[in-house]
Amino acid sequence: MDTIPAIEKYTLEKHSGKVSCQITPPSSKSESNRVLIIDALGGMKSDLQNLSNARDTQTMIRLLKSDEKTLDVLDAGTTMRFLTAFTAITGRETIMTGTKRMRERPIKLLVDALKTLGADINYLENDGYPPIEIQPFNKDAVKTNHIKIRGDVSSQYITALLMTGPLLPNGLILELEGKIGSRPYIEMTLSLMSHFGVRANWKENLIEIPNQEYKAASYKVESDWSAASYWYSVLALSKEGKINLEGYKSDSFQGDRSIVDIMKNLGVKTTFTSTGLLLEKTDIYQEFTYDFTHSPDLAQTIAVICAAKGISATLSGLESLRIKETDRIAAIQNELRKFGADLIEIEKDVTYKVAPGNFAVDGQTVSTYKDHRMAMAFAPLALLGNLSIENPEVVDKSYPDYWKDLQLAGFQLA
Repeated sequence: MDTIPAIEKYTLEKHSGKVSCQITPPSSKSESNRVLIIDALGGMKSDLQNLSNARDTQTMIRLLKSDEKTLDVLDAGTTMRFLTAFTAITGRETIMTGTKRMRERPIKLLVDALKTLGADINYLENDGYPPIEIQPFNKDAVKTNHIKIRGDVSSQYITALLMTGPLLPNGLILELEGKIGSRPYIEMTLSLMSHFGVRANWKENLIEIPNQEYKAASYKVESDWSAASYWYSVLALSKEGKINLEGYKSDSFQGDRSIVDIMKNLGVKTTFTSTGLLLEKTDIYQEFTYDFTHSPDLAQTIAVICAAKGISATLSGLESLRIKETDRIAAIQNELRKFGADLIEIEKDVTYKVAPGNFAVDGQTVSTYKDHRMAMAFAPLALLGNLSIENPEVVDKSYPDYWKDLQLAGFQLA
């Protein structure tokens, strides 16, 4: 199939409602970005297979190979955080920058932690935000290997510190303060570090990593569970059908594997096969409650499914959504209201209720706010009626073939 050119919007015609397809979603961006940093810290000697073709991962690959002083991560938050720690600890003089939105996303917690370890980092514009300048790391100036960081803001800060911890002269003792969010992503990081020969001990709120070296190893990246969630949405909103998703494993490191359990209540049954997943339709519940603390990237998709299916849902653990690619809470509210639904705040920034209202799809245009997940969460609504998606190329950030794959499932784009 020819490459679909970037255009201002796609209009999706109402789907027949019958879906039967086999899809291979993109490789996990989360796994890919982690193993790339781990491999770079180990001297780039590992055999990494099935790396993601997402723009974020391709940006990471490009910048790890770059010898320029200024590294522009574009809109890739993971790349910004991981490379900040990587360049600080490896002694590379660097300026880290990105898009306007990236320069509005906080990085102070990570920078403060790195400074405590001995890093020399300065803000070039606004305190607490990129761009930042990183000076060569002086290992002789390290005064402590024990640092504290809040556990409820972004697991990417924690992961960035953990991956670089083995290279510190005395290793790292990381103390997580308060509620720990996205715990599965921290567990993924530690599991991948173990795969490449680094041992760590996590007991209660302390993670201890001795000084040690990464070992070369082979690793094949799994398909992305966040990407799978959009196919769960497609089947949930369809009249009938089944979907085969390739490249998944039941013992996944990825936190968004929780979509399997979530969708048991929202109309989709999952069966693990020898090559991935078989999705089939099942009964739905009329009320739904879920804490997204450990899988916040699923919240947009689930909010749309519940609104469209008339399910009254209470969604909590949404604290981090305000500082993502956009303010995702405001974005979801704005777009659901176009369809007659709403997302009502119950506890400030934490708990919200999906109010389906008189939900109807009849030609609305969805704004995407430069956020890939907004486009992919709302596009399956074409199973219920005609609609348009603005700036559809935003999906390149994590799922470049999303629109092609929708066409394989019978969606008509104009």
